[in-house]
Amino acid sequence: QVQLVESGGGLVQPGGSLRLSCSASGFTFSTAYMSWVRQAPGKGPEWVSQINVGGTLARYADSVKGRFTISRDNAKNTIDLQMDNLKPEDTALYFCARIPSFGDVLEYDYRGQGTQVTVSS
Repeated sequence: QVQLVESGGGLVQPGGSLRLSCSASGFTFSTAYMSWVRQAPGKGPEWVSQINVGGTLARYADSVKGRFTISRDNAKNTIDLQMDNLKPEDTALYFCARIPSFGDVLEYDYRGQGTQVTVSS
């Protein structure tokens, strides 16, 4: 069955960095568009970053542009999210998801359980 497992979350001070990783199994990863999505307490989920099948194109939400970098390794079936210059408003549950293609509307068919990121001094 499809499994997406995230790791790398934690507590970090404002201005700090974290690197999230998502390991995928149960489907042909190399043909899947993937996304990182976050959900803050009391808010709906929002996509943070998306990446195409070959890892050559990426999209970012305006709120993280210039601070976050998405990447993938199709040999290892993983996607990563490097998060720099973190802000308190980045605090959320982050999960990876399989998406049909690039798009502004959040849409996915599989997602992981997520990893918590907390930015606080």
